[in-house]
Amino acid sequence: MEFRHLGRSGLLISEISYGNWLTHGSQVEEEAALSCVRAALDVGITTFDTADVYAGTKAEAVLGRALKGERREGLEIFTKVYWPTGPGRNDRGLSRKHIMESINGSLKRLQTDYVDLYQAHRYDYETPLEETMEAFADVVHSGKAHYIGVSEWKASEIRAAHALARELKIQLVSSQPQYSMLWRVIESEVVPTSEELGIGQIVWSPIAQGVLTGKYLPGQEPPAGSRATDSSGGANMISRFMNDEVLTRVQRLKPLAEQAGLSMAQLAVAWVLQNPNVSSAIVGASRPEQVHDNVKAAGVKLDAELLKAIDEVIDPIVERDPAKTQSPATRP
Repeated sequence: MEFRHLGRSGLLISEISYGNWLTHGSQVEEEAALSCVRAALDVGITTFDTADVYAGTKAEAVLGRALKGERREGLEIFTKVYWPTGPGRNDRGLSRKHIMESINGSLKRLQTDYVDLYQAHRYDYETPLEETMEAFADVVHSGKAHYIGVSEWKASEIRAAHALARELKIQLVSSQPQYSMLWRVIESEVVPTSEELGIGQIVWSPIAQGVLTGKYLPGQEPPAGSRATDSSGGANMISRFMNDEVLTRVQRLKPLAEQAGLSMAQLAVAWVLQNPNVSSAIVGASRPEQVHDNVKAAGVKLDAELLKAIDEVIDPIVERDPAKTQSPATRP
């Protein structure tokens, strides 16, 4: 495993991190989830990303049990706050009330005294940013989190929050956006702003919800049990890629992956890691062998000729519009 600094902070995280959005507490049984976490630890992954909303708070609890007994100082545990976690009017958003209650709930479920990174899962347009950042500052100053991050925030929102964080003497060090060969909406605005401010990207869906594995074929029904057939959330997100033009061009990446000596999934993960502003790529798994496969993308260097060839294949289907940041349909 290779390690990178999270932005310009001193925190080192594994180049590939393990996330449990659609798996723990929902898609897979706990025994399988524990096996996947064990596989992640065995291959050198030390960074684990979750959120209070995943599987209705169950994902945090599963991860807490999976990591119990591990040396806490050797792990980087990330979680998030924003989406509803209960029926009440204040069980959501980035108000001081919800942040303070949510961090306590997350720590209890994760069975830890602190998280290394506490992230705003979306921007809250109904709460003053000052209130949100002051609450985050109190979380950090109380020792319940070391660093602050955001997820799916626009460049202007990141800049405003970073300025407040500096005033409050806390470190806003990360952005967690969707990013893949097919989805590059962060490249024109979020990445340049983040580079300027010393913020690193922890990217989700580097394999485009499985589309970049090449397992979905044009003109054919999705394989039974795949993400595209999952009614619990996966199918809705993957639908944007499930058309013949996209799937046909993805198939044309196969000889390029073979040329690089990589599987399609490994090529996709390695591709996002070529961006110097990316600190880590989040991978999920329902089986341990998926962890073992994806981790082989760590440390891979793709040459300029291969990167150019990839762009030539998929350029017509790439989404680059920065306005697509924070799409309401996404909740990783």
